[in-house]
Formats: sequence, structure tokens, C-alpha cells
Amino acid sequence: MIGKFRQYTLLVSLMGASFLPSANAQVADYTDVQRIVETLAADDMRGRASLSADIARAADFIASEFRQAGLKPYAEENYRQSFMVTKVINGKQTVQVNGNALQEDDFIVLNNASSLSWDKQSKVENIEIKAGEDFSQRFRTIVRENPNNAIVWVDPSFAPMLARFKKIFNRENVVPKQEKTDDGPSKVFLLKSGAVQSFQIAATTTRQDFPLFNVAAVIPGKSKADEFVIFSGHYDHIGILDAVGQDSIANGADDDASGTTAMIALAKYFKKADINERTLIFVAFTAEEIGMFGSKYFSNKIDADKVVAMVNIEMIGKDSKFGPNSLYVTGYDNSNLAKLMQENVKGTAFTFHPDPYPQQNLFYRSDNAVLAALGVPAHTFSTSQIDNDSYYHTVKDEVETLDVNNIKASIEGIAKGVEGIVKGLQTPTRVEKLQ
Repeated sequence: MIGKFRQYTLLVSLMGASFLPSANAQVADYTDVQRIVETLAADDMRGRASLSADIARAADFIASEFRQAGLKPYAEENYRQSFMVTKVINGKQTVQVNGNALQEDDFIVLNNASSLSWDKQSKVENIEIKAGEDFSQRFRTIVRENPNNAIVWVDPSFAPMLARFKKIFNRENVVPKQEKTDDGPSKVFLLKSGAVQSFQIAATTTRQDFPLFNVAAVIPGKSKADEFVIFSGHYDHIGILDAVGQDSIANGADDDASGTTAMIALAKYFKKADINERTLIFVAFTAEEIGMFGSKYFSNKIDADKVVAMVNIEMIGKDSKFGPNSLYVTGYDNSNLAKLMQENVKGTAFTFHPDPYPQQNLFYRSDNAVLAALGVPAHTFSTSQIDNDSYYHTVKDEVETLDVNNIKASIEGIAKGVEGIVKGLQTPTRVEKLQ
């Protein structure tokens, strides 16, 4: 099947013409783009789960691409930027409501305590996810931003979503490596059915420090070496799921092998082009899928005031709702980065658009978030039609579902769009810092 796919996509590439002027036609080589995305999304990568041994295989491949292109390591000689997290491994969990034990798929315990025992007398915050709300957004906001112990009562209409999230989040919970051993805040999500007269929640955990690593390279700048432009994508995915037919590997071809491929291709292009007055940093983030740990670590280790712009690339393997040769930009109006890039692609068929899903709050839900909060014009560039993508976080997110020409066009559009910024001729306005 892969062989037929390669023959077909090669034919398409030979028939298609670049939308950019001929001088920029080789920003990205179609065959190389296809090779990279196929390698990252191959079965032998086993879904690139950040808490598995499989993630190292993907990291080594990305490092080898940087090395062969002649880029310098950003942090460590092996191109990794290593750090530790604490993996909280779940033990026994029991949840009862009104004296009745809940089924396994009807609750999620994110337990940061060695031992948890709650009932109606416990001092915990009560939160609801109500019918009609965006479950995914509310779940992630509560996990990432709420500092308290909390019980989250989930409307029964979200039972399938809760069961789906349990498959991802119930394996282990991950927190930043704790120098202190004090218990952190825990969250329990459970289905609510009728009035709650009583509840009992009990859970135990063990803790284990676990290494994670971004993969990052740099092209030093010339006249403005102290000003940074960052290109990024996350290289982790969600690993092995329950089998669908004979397939249990969530390959993550679009999410986000496509964006990581674009980041690598841009690194190769700018290394050859040798046009950058500013320093260019290329980084593949780890652990986006379990809490953006890689981008948080990276962003907190760099001087945000020196970062002129960040182009984070997420899911570009298919046409956007605006059609071919287009990308949408989260937080479009929070800086003028996208407007500058649109000026720079004038005369081509490529266009940059505002995020069409503002209700999803995507600007602060991807790896650009920490630097954006610190005032950097850091935006995520995507084509994902998230309102109707049935392959997202499933075993069906395979290379065969991608349009490699769309990835190539996105790479070319970004390369042309940031040219003035890379050369030091343009400087985007800053994002308003979060208080």
C-alpha cells in the first residue's frame, strides 16, 4: 500500500507547479518532505509517545537531519535539550457516588498525591463541565490552569469523550520534576447523574523521575545574532491505543509529523540560503500531548525579550477550510506577524488567514503559548479542520491520509513569508503580556 501511495504522490508532484516564483521553487524538495513525514509516522516509531522508549528513536532521526544539514546544536552536542519530569503512576482507584461504584470509563483520577481519600466533607473545589460546553477545552483548561484540588462533575452527554480521554490520561500523570516532595493538586473527573448525596474517592500513586528531551538546532545570525526567530513543531504523539481491527498504533502523521517535517525542511532551506541576519532556532518539542512540557521548558530557558518571532507549525497535512495554498494563524490579531507574512507573499497564490475556530482558544493551547504569554509574537500555523477531522488522535492518522503537496506549499509559504523577518528588515509587533 505504501508503494502505491508513493507512486501516486510522486505523479502528483510532477504534475503540480509551485505557486512561488521560480527562484523559490526549491524551498522544499517534495521527495525529501515525503521521506521525512513517512519516517516520523512509520509503524516502527510506535506513535512517538513521550513517556515511552520509542520517543528516542524519533529524536535521533530529527537530530540526524539537523546534523546532515550542517546545523549547530542548540543545547547539547546530540541536539537534545534534556530535562526531567515526575511520572505519577496510578495504583488502585475506586470511585463511588451515592453508594454505587462507577465503571472504569466513567471517571478519570489525575492524582498528584501519594494517597488520596475524598468524601463530601473534604475541602475540594467542585467544578462542572455542562452540556453544550467544549469538553476538550474545559478539560485541558482545568488540568493546566486550576491550582486547587478539584472534583469535576461531567455531564452524561460527554460519556464517550470521558472514556476516550481516559485511554490517554489514565496511564500516568506527569508533573514538572518536584524538588519538594509535597503533594500537588489533584483532579477527579466523573460523570454526574442526578443529585449527589454522597461520594467516596480513593486512589494511590507511586512516583518516578523520567527524562524528556526537545531536539533543537541553531543557525547563528550575523549582524543581529542576539535576536532570535524560532521555528517549531511537536514530535511526540499518543503512542499505542486499543486496537481497531489489526491496528493499534496512533501514527500521528498529521499531528504533528507534518509540522515537524516542515520545521526540518525550513532548517535545511535557511541553512542553504544563508540569508539570516537574525539567529534562527529550530526545535522539535516533546510532550505537547500530555501538557506542553517541552515547550514550557524551552520557553522558560530563553530570554523572551530577545525572541522576535515564533512560527509554531501544527497539523498541515491537509487543505484548510480556506482551500489549497493557505494557512490559518492562531491569535492572528494579537501581533502583526501574519500581516507582515501576507505582505511578503504578495504576488503568489499563498494566503494567511485568521484562526477560523476562535471559540477553541487555540492561541494558548499549543506550543506557542508560553512565549506568547511573555509578549513574543508567537503564533501557531495550521490547516487542520478540527471541527470535522475524524482521524485526530486515532489510529487512522496515517501518512496515506495526507497531501504532501499541502505540506510542501505550507513550507514554501512560511519561508517566503518570514524572509524579511529572518533578514532583519522587519520586526513584528509584540503580543500583550498576560498578567
